[in-house]
Amino acid sequence: MSDAVDRPSFRLGEDHLTVEKALAVTRGECHAYFSDISLRGIERSKRAIDKILLDKKVVYGINTGFGPLCNQLISPEETSLLQLNILKSHSVGVGNPLPEKLSKLMLLLKIHALARGFSGVRVETIERILWHFNHNVIPVVPRQGSVGASGDLAPLAHLFLPLIGLGKVHYQGSVIPTKKVLKQFGLPAIKLGPKEGLALINGTQFMVAYAIHIVDRLQNCLTHADIIGAMSVEALMGSAQPFREELHRLRQHPACQIIARRLRQLLDGSEIMQSHAKCERVQDPYSLRCIPQVHGASLQAWHHLKEITEIEMNSVTDNPIILQNGEALSGGNFHGQPIALPMDYAALAAAEIGNISDRRIYLMLEGKNAGLPKLLMRNTGLNSGFMLPQYTTAALVSENKTLCFPASADSIPTSLGQEDHVSMGSISGRKTLRIVKNLEKILAIELLCTSQAFDFHRPLKSGPILEACHAHIRQHIDHAGKDRVFALDIKKAIHIIRSRELIKIYDRIN
Repeated sequence: MSDAVDRPSFRLGEDHLTVEKALAVTRGECHAYFSDISLRGIERSKRAIDKILLDKKVVYGINTGFGPLCNQLISPEETSLLQLNILKSHSVGVGNPLPEKLSKLMLLLKIHALARGFSGVRVETIERILWHFNHNVIPVVPRQGSVGASGDLAPLAHLFLPLIGLGKVHYQGSVIPTKKVLKQFGLPAIKLGPKEGLALINGTQFMVAYAIHIVDRLQNCLTHADIIGAMSVEALMGSAQPFREELHRLRQHPACQIIARRLRQLLDGSEIMQSHAKCERVQDPYSLRCIPQVHGASLQAWHHLKEITEIEMNSVTDNPIILQNGEALSGGNFHGQPIALPMDYAALAAAEIGNISDRRIYLMLEGKNAGLPKLLMRNTGLNSGFMLPQYTTAALVSENKTLCFPASADSIPTSLGQEDHVSMGSISGRKTLRIVKNLEKILAIELLCTSQAFDFHRPLKSGPILEACHAHIRQHIDHAGKDRVFALDIKKAIHIIRSRELIKIYDRIN
């Protein structure tokens, strides 16, 4: 539905923003607007700025320079030029531009933070940002240049260059100069008021935009890892005994218990599992037996990141903060450490899911004691079978390991020592999302292999959930009786992972 009245609504600066709500608003599925309460708060903080200037109080960033120039006073006549210059001077980002969806998410996060009414920014300035958001005139923002304190200075400076008529924007499928779009809509560039430039570039919105996408895509990977992992347990004639409730109740980790319960649901009613219930195998390899422990630990890391991300999404992270009593309080809310550490933790969590997935793939290629042909193909020798897809997972797993060094463990002083400890959270976000994207590919290859292995156990059937999942996969990817260009199959499998159709099947049947 295209009309705002027909969509769910979200009150900027007032309602609680969640990962799901942020993505829905960004996709246009939810209408965002300013309530009377948020407008009054914005106007109150702007009046406080006016009073500070009228009383000639010396307040950082309002009538002083920035960073190491904080002791240099700026005359009332030059305050607007000061804010203009900060956007220009801090626009030093390099590298490829962010995808539009990430830049658009940054706009939403900044609007929501400013609309809380503690930043001293005028209503008309925030409304112009919302105009960019609603009309999909999305600023071009380079990926590199932020050290994560004082927030994401360089990315945010590029994000708001279009307010003053500079920079470039994504519009209707093209990248064009901002001035051209403003002229098309008959809009002037904005003349920034006192503190506005500083409020725009201080904050953690670049890091948080990455965190939101990490939360969303990692959750998808974690659920798929359970579904695909269960298929691999069946394919390898593994045991369901390690997933029993009595066992996991004794260790008490909630996330591990969730995974064990999910595995029991997925394997319930399986003829394949029943066919070897009395076999002589004593124990399975860890990559099968310890799925609840490994996947559960990663799920716990995901829960932590989601919790912290949603706190950060609803926080005021610029500087100085204008309190309700009009006091300007300078602090460190912009520092990215609270979000940087959980993103680095999530990087490890995602990498480990890929690591154990690769081991299950390797077990399937060996085919020992599971009734599977070597390399998952009958006629090997002439055919290499599924040998080479595992090379790809090995490469991706290794790449992820190199990306796991925590960016937040590093700090390089900037701003002539004024900013002497920084979070590097922007790097945490960028590399963690890269790991998650690699994980999608690893899981896609396990999906390809376990679907192939399933076919060798016919006419035995799995339980209703995994049977439906296997049938869906086979609608898109045929069984391989001989070598072919497996890259095409991998691409289809990645699409299955990203489409989330297997999760819909699980939810519908479960």
